[in-house]
Amino acid sequence: MKKSDIPNLISFVRVLLIVPVVWFLLHNQYQYALALFIVAGLSDALDGYLARKYQWGSALGGWLDPLADKAMQVSAYFALTWVGLIPVWLLSAVILRDVLIVCGGLYYYFQIEKMRAAPSWISKLNTLVQILLVVFILIDKSILAVPPAWLNAMIYTVLFTTVLSGLGYVLTWGVKAWRLKRDA
Repeated sequence: MKKSDIPNLISFVRVLLIVPVVWFLLHNQYQYALALFIVAGLSDALDGYLARKYQWGSALGGWLDPLADKAMQVSAYFALTWVGLIPVWLLSAVILRDVLIVCGGLYYYFQIEKMRAAPSWISKLNTLVQILLVVFILIDKSILAVPPAWLNAMIYTVLFTTVLSGLGYVLTWGVKAWRLKRDA
């Protein structure tokens, strides 16, 4: 193993953390789930830092890192929905947005033109509030009571940014595709 493999190894460990995080969530062991969720978040920051600082980025890392992040996030949402802490309609909105983006991106890539998409600012905000909702719920269930109004505000903020982000991608890439087809 080379030093440049360290970010990929860290991302892979993050994938492995999904199983215990989900297990702890499903068994109401929220303090352990919170600890592992925080470790996963810190590992994400660490692998990104190492990849940028030492130019240890790789094609594998370009896929593994965001897949690890998305898998952790979606798994946590499924588990928290299963135990009744996230509403089914919010999970549905989050999943629908992700499916829409992936399917739209694949269609654009294979039918319109090859592209390299980068997350929009609203998508980054959406990811942040989705993560914060999980953290707030886990803090509420393990360490310190979070006011219900804050949790409700977070739930609706996640919904708002999820819808806005999904619409943003559809409009941005839809207009690009329309212009390319029109000008062809």
